[in-house]
Amino acid sequence: MTHTFFKFAILWAICLVPAAGYGEPPALIVEAEEDVYRYEPANNGAGPMWSAGSTCLVRIGAHVFASGLETLAQHQPLNNCRWQLFQGGADGWKLLHADPQGRTREPCPIVGFPDGRLFLSANPTLTAPDKHNGPARPEVLQFDALRPREPYHTLVPPWDGEPPFNEHSYRSFAADGSQGEWILLQNIEYAHAEWSFRDASERWAAQGRLIWPWGAEYEKPQPIRLCYPNVMLRDRAIYFCGVSDIIEPNPAWRKYKKELTGRDWDYDFRRLFFTWSEDITTGKFHDWIEIASREATGGWIFPCDLWAAADGGVHLLWTERAIDTRLREKFFPEAKQSQALNYALVRDGGIVIRRSLILAEEGGASLTAGAARFHLTPDLRLWVICYVSGADADGRSVAENRLFEMLPDGTAGAPVRVPFDRPFTSFFTATVRGGSAPSDILDLLGVRAGGGNAISYARIRLRPAATAR
Repeated sequence: MTHTFFKFAILWAICLVPAAGYGEPPALIVEAEEDVYRYEPANNGAGPMWSAGSTCLVRIGAHVFASGLETLAQHQPLNNCRWQLFQGGADGWKLLHADPQGRTREPCPIVGFPDGRLFLSANPTLTAPDKHNGPARPEVLQFDALRPREPYHTLVPPWDGEPPFNEHSYRSFAADGSQGEWILLQNIEYAHAEWSFRDASERWAAQGRLIWPWGAEYEKPQPIRLCYPNVMLRDRAIYFCGVSDIIEPNPAWRKYKKELTGRDWDYDFRRLFFTWSEDITTGKFHDWIEIASREATGGWIFPCDLWAAADGGVHLLWTERAIDTRLREKFFPEAKQSQALNYALVRDGGIVIRRSLILAEEGGASLTAGAARFHLTPDLRLWVICYVSGADADGRSVAENRLFEMLPDGTAGAPVRVPFDRPFTSFFTATVRGGSAPSDILDLLGVRAGGGNAISYARIRLRPAATAR
């Protein structure tokens, strides 16, 4: 470990003392709002924002890095993309590296440490260019944030046996910046996720499997594959929250959907599950907890973010839609539609708080929340930034990003509109889950309204107004 690393760890430990008070909405200063790169759709089922549960944006001190996805026009799907690595600066964004020979399908998440180590998760295919799909080999590429143009090192994680990885990795990459440790998880079809953990001494300390929850209640019992998870690593404890992603398990609904779409398949995203391990090196996880379900009315759920606090509380954020309107008339005609940004606090395996932070209901309020993330400031205040659209109480059109604080009782503080020229409709942040430190700077990377095929960046400075608790 370097002196810089220990200095950061001490500072972060100091930050774990709770803030003296909660304040009024902060003053927001948008310091940057700019495009990073443009892309062409790959038509392979993925895209630059597809790795939603991880992040493609990392801040290491004053340095900000983003990974990108470039479509290779000379190749056919599925493996017709390559990773890119960019660095932001006073004169905009510069391309540092691009994969010189590998091809892949999905975006490549990144994590970073305060001592300057920067890691990119790659999943290059092992197939020939004329093959549609096939095996892949997970790799982690290590860069030096202080000398980012220098050649990178390729790390090949060990696994439990020889898993049959392919281009559909649905992988998660999470880091504990204060400890200098990270974990990579990668799905194996519909069975489980493989994981490999690298510790502070740069040793592959543990590997194992995370077995999916079992859907015994389905007409045909099966594993419930979980995708797009939010994963956090903290002091070797790991927290995992993902959504069901399986072919429609209800036979009657599947048959009816085929009549509508002509497809034999349609995927279920309507059950949210959570698990954790107090020490990943043991390989032992707790039983799955079902956080939310829209199974009764064929609704839709998507995980937004997760934050595991030092006091043992785990904060969860997700969006939820009540019904699949295609099915309503035939199967549940009395059901009402709603769309919500929901929050839960989990402690000791139980849900102690559950609330809708933004709720639109059929026949009532119509403002809906889309993308949403947590942001932690150095005083340990937890904020939510989200995209809100629709019509307000006076019927005026709304399309904006809002920031509000999560208060101890699970309610939302007063929201502040982020004064962007164009709002971000989908975005990553430089999250603590990716090794970035708590910060009064909120970094975003994503898609802006009207931005076309551009991936953009924004930097917001938060100046909270502290008051007595």
